[in-house]
Amino acid sequence: MPISRKHVAWPLAAAAVGMLFLTAVYLGIVSIAESPQHAIDLFWQDRLIVIPIILGFGVQAALYTILKKRLFIPVRATGSSGKLMGAGGTTSTLAMVACCAHHVTDALPILGLTAAATFLAQYRMAFMLIGLGINVLSIVVMFHILFKERRKAFHMLLASAEAI
Repeated sequence: MPISRKHVAWPLAAAAVGMLFLTAVYLGIVSIAESPQHAIDLFWQDRLIVIPIILGFGVQAALYTILKKRLFIPVRATGSSGKLMGAGGTTSTLAMVACCAHHVTDALPILGLTAAATFLAQYRMAFMLIGLGINVLSIVVMFHILFKERRKAFHMLLASAEAI
């Protein structure tokens, strides 16, 4: 099967949109609560965990697009990739919110939100590591589905060639 532009463009676009979304959530929350400069400083301070989460979510979005659009191989069943994409996206977003939730409490001291934001801020690194771990798990499962389907397609091609 020849590789067309859509085989490359769709996954790259999905990865870019996913990474931009997560980055916007992270920078947006801190910018609104504090300042854009503080958001950039905090991003740089946490870059060793924030950048892998953003990149992992981008890879996950690209793989999900490959599976859903049936690019490269004729995938018959995408398995749990949709659920994993949802779980990975939710935990990545929660990890980003947890990282900067304590800044929101400075600007929005609403009853109940303060306690939740304090909890998220206290365990922010744990949430970020969990988010990264779920992204990695999702990537591994999606690669497994892709390789399994590729193997099936290859064996079907061999069987049809032997029949001739």
